[in-house]
Amino acid sequence: MTVNPREQLPTVRGRQTQAAIDAAARAVIARKGFLATTISDIAAEAGRSTASFYNYYDSKESMVREWVQRFLADAQASTQAAAKPGMTNFERSYEAAATYWYTYRSKLPEIVSVTQLAMVNDDFAAYWTDLSALSIDLITATVKRAQRDGYCRGDDPKLIAIALLSMLNGFCYYQFSGDGRADAVDDNACIATLAKVFYRAIYHEGAKSI
Repeated sequence: MTVNPREQLPTVRGRQTQAAIDAAARAVIARKGFLATTISDIAAEAGRSTASFYNYYDSKESMVREWVQRFLADAQASTQAAAKPGMTNFERSYEAAATYWYTYRSKLPEIVSVTQLAMVNDDFAAYWTDLSALSIDLITATVKRAQRDGYCRGDDPKLIAIALLSMLNGFCYYQFSGDGRADAVDDNACIATLAKVFYRAIYHEGAKSI
């Protein structure tokens, strides 16, 4: 699904104000979630008036729509890292886990917003499908490569991908949600844990005989 972002604002001051509003919105949504965040919350966080918000966006939803296009472009680029040739199975698992983890961390407000809006808005449900498809396709391809080496015999690659993506989403949301929780998270420990789960789910020797 294509989103047409707003044209660049003509003045430096206008761009600075919009950047302040975006930063404030991201901070509040990361703490409270999209549905609980009000425009007044965003304006107060930015140190601006509520009217100032409407100079740049028609609604919270229109703001997130503009974020989504950039997120999709970034996600498409980042998912290529784990597909590089010449990696060991565990290196591929670690790269996939690290890529998803850091994408989730850096794009937490976008992911939270799209996830919550997808429950009540068909357009955002389509955005979530587009975002999920990138990871599902990558993991599916990884599973198919593993099957050629004798792993995951008889399993449905796409279902494995959906199960692993659900695990990644749940794990990341639990670690990052809530006021200030993300700052206390140990990135290295979490990525290592995710990588081991990913690796064992696909490449563990026992998977050949199940």
